[in-house]
Amino acid sequence: MDNFTPLPALLGGLLIGLATSAFLVLEGRIAGITGIVGGLLKPIPGDRAWRYVFLLGLLVGGAILRLSVPDLFGEAVDTPGAILVAAGLLVGFGTRLGSGCTSGHGICGNSRLSVRSVVATATFIVAGAVTVFVARHLVGGAA
Repeated sequence: MDNFTPLPALLGGLLIGLATSAFLVLEGRIAGITGIVGGLLKPIPGDRAWRYVFLLGLLVGGAILRLSVPDLFGEAVDTPGAILVAAGLLVGFGTRLGSGCTSGHGICGNSRLSVRSVVATATFIVAGAVTVFVARHLVGGAA
């Protein structure tokens, strides 16, 4: 295991936990990306600005990290665009089917002890493990 980094992982987890907790306590909202983006697709008057700012913060934060510590991002993905699009559509379908994504269920829902979120997160993990097994051992790719 050559990329075992417990201290940065702990710090990142603490920051995510603090941010999602503050968002819930101060704004009364769940920091689930699917719900935030979904609110932009079916907008409610007066409820869009904070969603744009939230998403802009994710993009700007990622860009700053990429520019300041580029080695954290590893190598570029060598997967055909059609497969990436298909994978993205499947993830979108899954988040719609599960009424949320890993950020909403895995971080926010589990911390609130939501049974629905525990089941959804377990489903995400099992589906991911099955996908990696199929890709690596049955199809022969390097997932």
